Amino acid sequence: MRIESSVTAVSWIPSEAIEGMPKLPFEFGIGHYDEPPPDSLSEGDLERLRDADRFREANQLKAWIEVEDGRVTGRGHAGGAFVGSTTFRFGPKDIVVPGVAFETLQPEPEVRDDSVRFVQTVGGRAGFPAPRRVSGKPFFRIHSATAWTTLALTIRADGSSDHELAGASAFPRHWVYDRDGALAEKAGTVDFKQWYRESHGENTPWGAEDSDAFVTQAESALERRITRDLMRAGAALERRKLDMDETLVEQGQAGGELFVLLDGVLSVEVDGEEVAEIGPGALLGERALLEGGERTATLTARTRCRVAVIPGDTVDREALEAIAAGHRREES
Repeated sequence: MRIESSVTAVSWIPSEAIEGMPKLPFEFGIGHYDEPPPDSLSEGDLERLRDADRFREANQLKAWIEVEDGRVTGRGHAGGAFVGSTTFRFGPKDIVVPGVAFETLQPEPEVRDDSVRFVQTVGGRAGFPAPRRVSGKPFFRIHSATAWTTLALTIRADGSSDHELAGASAFPRHWVYDRDGALAEKAGTVDFKQWYRESHGENTPWGAEDSDAFVTQAESALERRITRDLMRAGAALERRKLDMDETLVEQGQAGGELFVLLDGVLSVEVDGEEVAEIGPGALLGERALLEGGERTATLTARTRCRVAVIPGDTVDREALEAIAAGHRREES
């Protein structure tokens, strides 16, 4: 019996994620941030998204095992890299610079009697020069920094499988899709400054090391739709930055505003007990609007965070009730 599975990571540049001088082309409309990827992926979507300049790269790991009498008798490793291009707009003209794909790394799978664990690293860099000072030798680089994801996929003889974002660059944003093509997880943070200075040479999987990723579960499709619509129309929205361990709201505190977590990871505490971690894209604060105006949990930054502040009357009550039904984390 043949058992197949897959996992896919899509890496893209969210709005406001670039800092310093490299941000200028984006502010002037010469470069562009990426539209968020879709909620699900179907056959052929990666090619279409790549050709439309919708992501920087994608890592698609496909694999299979052969099973007889409950034991693994064969295996196969497929999938590969999809490295995008960068489009620069100069008035009526577009200049498209193809990305530079690195070798796809597929180490020997870990084989057990009843399972096989496959690993695949995909990455590359932008095709245009980015001269800058960097950390460590040679202290100056011409080429752009390296971006990558490392995926792991375990397939078992009983037909089950699971996946892991085993490593990733600090930039850009990485979304992970399960075997059915549904968005399942996200890398919780992006750190452009660290990536720009450190992701080169030996500090990559093609050198001597990978980097762990802070992974959070994906928010609901309804949250994604609402926050996407809010951010598209919300250029004047107030932004807040939180340092690690800084509190956004306290349980019992009065509050009548909503928040969109743009980047970072927040810890949710109810009655002093941590009940969840929340990643980017989540809509927060709705229960205070629905349940008497008091915050029902304390939200504390596990990492540096950026949030957008949304007036409480911006989202209709029916949508808030649907979101709140999925946020009763203390009842989970």
